[in-house]
Amino acid sequence: MSRMGDVLAGFHAAWEFESDSVLIRFERGIRTPKLFQALGERRVPLEAIAEVTLAPGKRGTVVLRAVPRPGADPLMEAAAEQLKEGSDPYRLVLPAEQETLAEYYADELRARLTGSGPAERFLVAAPEVPLQFKAYDGKASFDGRSVSFRWSWTGASSAKWKAGDQSFPVSELSGVEWRSPEVFEGYLRLLRRDTAGDRPPQPDHDPAAVVFGLGYGPVHESLPFAAAVLAAARSTGAGALAPVEAGPRRDPADIADRIRHLGELHEAGLVTDEEFSAKKAELLAEL
Repeated sequence: MSRMGDVLAGFHAAWEFESDSVLIRFERGIRTPKLFQALGERRVPLEAIAEVTLAPGKRGTVVLRAVPRPGADPLMEAAAEQLKEGSDPYRLVLPAEQETLAEYYADELRARLTGSGPAERFLVAAPEVPLQFKAYDGKASFDGRSVSFRWSWTGASSAKWKAGDQSFPVSELSGVEWRSPEVFEGYLRLLRRDTAGDRPPQPDHDPAAVVFGLGYGPVHESLPFAAAVLAAARSTGAGALAPVEAGPRRDPADIADRIRHLGELHEAGLVTDEEFSAKKAELLAEL
């Protein structure tokens, strides 16, 4: 850029241009997409950008967009082209009267791009952990080293209750599969190395998946979660992962509720005597 620290402000975001990167700062406001608010800011190295485009937008605007290289950004890799246009963090929407200025910065960016083709590793930082969100059938949490699914007694299938709450070290994962909650039957599935090539069960019966629904697993919560897990799973250095802290002991009232629900499943014939006894003992051990 001609001067380090130059800023181009648009609707919902501002781009600060540095010699080797673009710092994208997202606004916090009622009209700002929730995903942008959740991301806060992102530093995008120029080597992570494949090209820069400038095109007319809607209602007297122009849109400056940095097109990320495939494989450079875990957020965009997890999204797999499912984000709506208005939630694309690489779009900067500007008033039409700033088109000349936007073209100047677009040309400056293009002159400095060095990368082309798929990136060999992630170049943009993943969202910071710890992260969690509430799905329809359980609660998902990620501390940097392992992903945990804790099933809801109101939404989880009997198959998931029989399997019990789950914990997956990222060392056992090869990636994630995220289907947007804004489409029918959205879900987040963890891809495990030991089941690669196997036909996965339906998400609502898969202990390695949580399903979304109306109001559950919103994009601004589940997508950063998926991106952070994906980045950790592909990381080759254990030192890049956040340390795990010992979790608090379970609330006895919560354990009692879960045992009560387990008993209801048992009485309904959805859980065998052996499964009931084993799961009850597992829950009591958490007290």
